[in-house]
Amino acid sequence: MAFEPWRELGKLLLVFGAVLVLLGALLTLGPKLPGRLGRLPGDIILRRDNFTFYFPLVTCLLLSVILSLILWLLGRFR
Repeated sequence: MAFEPWRELGKLLLVFGAVLVLLGALLTLGPKLPGRLGRLPGDIILRRDNFTFYFPLVTCLLLSVILSLILWLLGRFR
């Protein structure tokens, strides 16, 4: 059918949307979780008088590896 590619695109967008919602919830609730996601050793924090710069480098790398593994597993079993 002509609509088959659109159906697949719709499924893909739903999956990506769900993953983004889960990641957003995880990052929002990160400080309350036991693992202290977002405050891992290796995250960069610079504090000055009226300025704080925070870059969660290790947290980003960890989330990237976890998300890559999940997507690889989904692709493998598809």
